[in-house]
Amino acid sequence: MGSLPFTVSDLQTSVSGVRSNPTLLCTPLMGTTVEQMLTEMRKAKEIGADIVEIRLDCLRNFSPAQDLQILIKQSPLPTLVTYRPIWEGGQYEGDENKRQDALRLAMELGASYIDVELEVAHEFNNSIYGKKPQNFKVIVSSHNFHNTPSTEAIGNLVARIQASGADIVKIATTALDITDVARVLQVTVHSQVPTIAIVMGERGLISRLLSPKFGGYLTYGALEAGAISAPGQPTAKDLLDLYNFRLIKPDTKVYGIIGKPVGHSKSPLLFNAAFKKVGLNAVYVHLLVDDVEKFFNTYSAPDFISGCSCTIPHKEVAIKCMDTIDPIARKIGAINNIVRKPDGKLTAFNTDYIGAIEAIEDGLRESNGSSPAVGSPLAGKLFVVLGAGGAGKSLAYGAKEKGARVVVANRTFERAKDLADKVGGQALTLEEIENFHPEEGMILANTTSVGMKPKINDTPIPKHALKHYSLVFDAIYTPKDTRLLREAKESGKIIVYGTEMLIRQGFEQYKNFTGLPAPEELFRELMSKHA
Repeated sequence: MGSLPFTVSDLQTSVSGVRSNPTLLCTPLMGTTVEQMLTEMRKAKEIGADIVEIRLDCLRNFSPAQDLQILIKQSPLPTLVTYRPIWEGGQYEGDENKRQDALRLAMELGASYIDVELEVAHEFNNSIYGKKPQNFKVIVSSHNFHNTPSTEAIGNLVARIQASGADIVKIATTALDITDVARVLQVTVHSQVPTIAIVMGERGLISRLLSPKFGGYLTYGALEAGAISAPGQPTAKDLLDLYNFRLIKPDTKVYGIIGKPVGHSKSPLLFNAAFKKVGLNAVYVHLLVDDVEKFFNTYSAPDFISGCSCTIPHKEVAIKCMDTIDPIARKIGAINNIVRKPDGKLTAFNTDYIGAIEAIEDGLRESNGSSPAVGSPLAGKLFVVLGAGGAGKSLAYGAKEKGARVVVANRTFERAKDLADKVGGQALTLEEIENFHPEEGMILANTTSVGMKPKINDTPIPKHALKHYSLVFDAIYTPKDTRLLREAKESGKIIVYGTEMLIRQGFEQYKNFTGLPAPEELFRELMSKHA
């Protein structure tokens, strides 16, 4: 089931879309007692939710007449009542008539919405015909926990839901690939009735985050990370504070970070805070991508996706999807920053080397007391790079550009030699580094994953070997204080944190995305708080 490209015409439909009201934020209540749900309602209101979903199937001892009266009447927010049966992914296993009786009672007691499954929707809607209170709405839902069907099949499903008497259509499918989301969004933006369209799982996250861009009636945000009601559901707090959910509109530009894994990335925190501060109509999201070529072919509109940061494992493979590549990025053979021009063409850069090399230069200048105008303090230095992957290439080429003599050490000698030959340098294995000291005052740059969480007690080089270096840089930023950097500091060496590379390459990406200088103080403040 391939995805058709998500094109400009789809976006124009979303901009002119049927629904002009803002997308609502609904928080599911998963408490097992009425008291817990009442507490959760108050928390949801404090966080900033618009609606609470009362999941009756989560209650352990449910007495419909008594409990619904309390829950609906005492809720500080409008209520959506759901009583999900086990056959549709819920917890209720009892009598079907009793279940529907409880939903009808919820309607009579003043619930704003009830959610009923497509399988029983005709029967249920017939039973309340002519009895619906004013402003009360029936959501008819269909959940697919296996995959996302073709665009045609989704369209047919939406038509069946509409024909069942739904006031609001809800479809939830499962993403096996991030491009599955395009098929659901295509149906949503062309829908003539209020629609809730969710693609479950981490690969479907953008269906939830970007609901306001594509005219979704509501999206779901959990009270906390451990209390999700469906796979891939973000927290309400993250929707509001991390992704600036209330600021997303149909014409909002979408940026993001593509990688696998990608959920750990701090980039959305930095870019969304910056966009908000300067008033840019843009959002930056996590994009779990398996196949880069398929991703760019599917999402080809100028404001979706407007640009990407690119991380492991796509820094090298993404090159083949680009229309133009910055000359140094081409030499490095790895990219980490992609910008889509207004004509749809993709341009790629490598800002890793700029971020890391500038940070190392500043570290040397501070210790020497020299000014930036004098030229690079790396000129003539012996620069030892550990690792020959994307970041290793960036550092090796960056150091060569500044006039350093480069040595590349890698676990497999062949990869080290391949990179060393390209920069006119020397190749070693990682094992040889311990006894490699042809001169004093060398620069060490670690780009391997040795010392990264969870193996924080590992180091790529013994402490005693650090005495031959004047400066040590570690590209790892989780943790910020790696064992390598701690031991270098104890040995009296200048140290440069991986967070510096991250922040500075972020400055460059921001400039490439927006054409504006990055709010550097804000980036630094956020990194120090969250790194």
